[in-house]
Amino acid sequence: MLTEQAYFEDLCSAVLGPADARAGTARLPRISLALSAESSDFLRFNQSRLRQATQVEQAHVAVTVAQGQRAAQATHTLSGDLARDTAMLQAAVRTLHEVVPLLPEDPHLLQPEAITSSTRNDRGSLPAPAQVIDAVRAHAANVDLVGFYAGGPVVRALADNRGQRHWHRVETFSFDWCLYHAADKAVKTAYAGTQWHTADLARHIDAASEQVALLARPARSLAPGRYRAWFAPAAMAELLSTLGWGGFSLKEQRTGTSPLMRLLRGQQTLHASVHLSEDSAQGGAPAFSGEGFSRPACVPLIAAGRHVGSLVSPRSAREFDVAPNGADAAESPQALRLAPGSLPEAEVLAALDTGLYLSNLHYLNFSDRLAGRVTGMTRFACFWVEGGRIVAPLNVMRFDDDLLRLLGPGLEALGREAVFQPHTDTYGSRQLGSVTTPGALVSDFALTL
Repeated sequence: MLTEQAYFEDLCSAVLGPADARAGTARLPRISLALSAESSDFLRFNQSRLRQATQVEQAHVAVTVAQGQRAAQATHTLSGDLARDTAMLQAAVRTLHEVVPLLPEDPHLLQPEAITSSTRNDRGSLPAPAQVIDAVRAHAANVDLVGFYAGGPVVRALADNRGQRHWHRVETFSFDWCLYHAADKAVKTAYAGTQWHTADLARHIDAASEQVALLARPARSLAPGRYRAWFAPAAMAELLSTLGWGGFSLKEQRTGTSPLMRLLRGQQTLHASVHLSEDSAQGGAPAFSGEGFSRPACVPLIAAGRHVGSLVSPRSAREFDVAPNGADAAESPQALRLAPGSLPEAEVLAALDTGLYLSNLHYLNFSDRLAGRVTGMTRFACFWVEGGRIVAPLNVMRFDDDLLRLLGPGLEALGREAVFQPHTDTYGSRQLGSVTTPGALVSDFALTL
C-alpha cells in the first residue's frame, strides 16, 4: 500500500487541498510532500545457504512549508493507516506554519517556479524469495557463495499545493555475491535489473566459477611500480564514483575544490574518447529532485575529453546565478554514464598482453583531492597477465594514481560493452543511483605497496 500511487494521492488531497498556483508567494505559503518508500525482500547467503530473510516495507514523507526566503521541513514515517497518516501530516503542516515566520531569511533558498508533473511506473518481473533461494541451491551447490539479494518496488514522489505532481516507482532487484576460494581470494559478481531470469543467474555463476579455478594458482606479489592495466567495468565504476565526490559539482568547481580543477582551468584534457554524462533517462533515478525541479534526460559533463557541464543544485543556482538542472544538494551524479569505446571484451587480454587484470577495487579515497589523485586497494579476482594469458592471481596491492592522467594520456582504449551497475547501498533504504561504464585499458598504473 505504501508504494502505491493511490495512497500518496489520497494523502496529497487531504494535506495539500486544492491546487493554487499562488502558493509560494508572499501571501500564500508553499507546502510540499516528498515521499521515499520501498517494499523490499532481503536475502543473505553464506556457503550457498540462506542465512537470513527479511521483508521491509517503509515510507517516509518530508513535509516542507516555505514562504518567501524562509522554509522549514520535518520528516515523518507513514504507518499505512490513511486517517492516522493524514492527521500526522496535517499536524506537521500546522507546526511548520508557526515555525517559518521565526526563521531568518535564507539567501540561497530557491523553489521551482514551473508547475510540472511526471509519472514513471516500471513494472518489473521480480522473483519471489523462494525462487532466489531455489536458484542458489540449484546452481551454486558446489561452490561457496556469499551474497546479498535485495528486490522490490522503490518509490520517490513529490507534490505541492500549487499542483505539482511527480511519481516515480520502479521494480528492481540486485544480487551482489562472491564465490569464495580461500583467504582473501574470491570472485565478486553482481546480477541486477528489472527482469529476473534464473538462466542468467546460472550463467553468471558459471563464469565466476571459472575464475575461482584461476585463484587456486600460486599468487603473485608485485614490486611497487607502474604497470599496464585493464580495469573491468566494476573497477571503473569505483573510480568514477570517487570522481563523483565533488568532481562535477558546480559549487566545488566555483570554489576551487573539485578534483577536476586542472581540467576546468585548461591545464589538462582527458582522452578524446571520454564522454561522461548524467544520463537520468537511462538510469533508475527519478526525473525530478527532492525540491521539485525537473531533471533533463541527459546532462553532458565531459565531451571529447573536455569539460562541458556541471551538476547544479537549487542552492548553487541561487548563489552563482545559473539555472538549476535537478542535482541533489551534494551535486553528486545519480546516473553517471561513460560512453563505450571500441575494444571488444573477447580481445581484452590480447590487448593488455602483459600487465594487471583488475576486476574490483575498494577503500578508495582521494590522496590529493585538488590534483585528482586517488588511492585504494586491489580486491577480489585480480590477476597477472603475460602474453595475453592469465598466469596468476595477485596478492592485494595499494595503488595511488592521478585520475586525470588515467582518463587522459594514460588511457589506451575503452571497452565496447558498457555495463549498468546500480548502487547497492541499503543504509536506511535502497538506493536508485547507478554507474554505467565500459572497462578501460590504461598504461603506467601506479602500485605503491
